[in-house]
Amino acid sequence: MQRQTMPFSPSPASDVRDQQVADLAKALAHPARLRILRLLLATPGCIGGDIVDAVGLAQSTVSEHLRILKTAGVITGEISGPRVCYALNPEALALLSAFVASLVAPECEACHIPEQRAAS
Repeated sequence: MQRQTMPFSPSPASDVRDQQVADLAKALAHPARLRILRLLLATPGCIGGDIVDAVGLAQSTVSEHLRILKTAGVITGEISGPRVCYALNPEALALLSAFVASLVAPECEACHIPEQRAAS
């Protein structure tokens, strides 16, 4: 059986999108950052001090996680008096979401799974 391959031609636009997806994935690649995102989903407009209390990490550690998420555009931070209110930016994750959704195995036999060898 001849293996079929899908044509792939990288472009500058796909290189840029790939870098954006990688940056978003990197920003999400820590359990504390995922906890922060879940907290912001449950309590929009969360104050920085509340996040520190809820996550249970040192203030400086939470601040670094918030900085990474904000730099990636995953969250926004708005100064309200002496405090900063944080909120999710779901639009920032649309590119990552679309990429993950595209990772579906083809329905044809383009992917070949080798047979396992019998143990000797």
